[in-house]
Amino acid sequence: MECLFGFVGDGFALVVADTCANQSIVVQKTTEDKITCLDSHKLLGCIGESGDRVQFSNFIQKNMNLYHFRNGIPLSTSAAASFTRCELATALRKAPYQVNMMMAGYDKRTGPCLFYLDYIATLQKLNKGAQGFGAYFILSLFDKYYQKNMNVEEALQLVDKCIWEIGTRMVASPANYVIKIVDRNGARLLARRGRPEPAEEQEDLMQ
Repeated sequence: MECLFGFVGDGFALVVADTCANQSIVVQKTTEDKITCLDSHKLLGCIGESGDRVQFSNFIQKNMNLYHFRNGIPLSTSAAASFTRCELATALRKAPYQVNMMMAGYDKRTGPCLFYLDYIATLQKLNKGAQGFGAYFILSLFDKYYQKNMNVEEALQLVDKCIWEIGTRMVASPANYVIKIVDRNGARLLARRGRPEPAEEQEDLMQ
């Protein structure tokens, strides 16, 4: 029941992921960070099988650092997404990684951008996107509320709407979320959010 989504705003890109690590019906951890900082201006949100998710995220991060070390320049976000897609495609017919991802970055020339990648090596540049079971609810909210020129405050309001909808509609919704941002100042943690209680349930508890 994992949830991962992101979108591009006015000069920044956000990536949001739940923090639950589950095995079958057991919640093993509620503080798992599923968004990896690939370098100073790139984020990779990744969900899927725990082993594949951790190993593949680290593999991409270390290889990007190696490229920077060898050549003296970092990969652009588009190049990093293409490299990631190539690695997924190479492994697809051997031992495929069971991972779905959203990659966000900020480049000096092109500004913020967001890429969608899945376990069958699909790559698509988007302004907004979602992965996991939460996508069934989030995408409709994006259609209604998302705007390209949103500022950070408006973006957080939209994130809260998405988390509220997941917590209200999804049977086994995640309890906590981590929100990370990337802009010209770099990639960093922006906020953490918990699952809200629906107003109706709060009123029933008060009676």
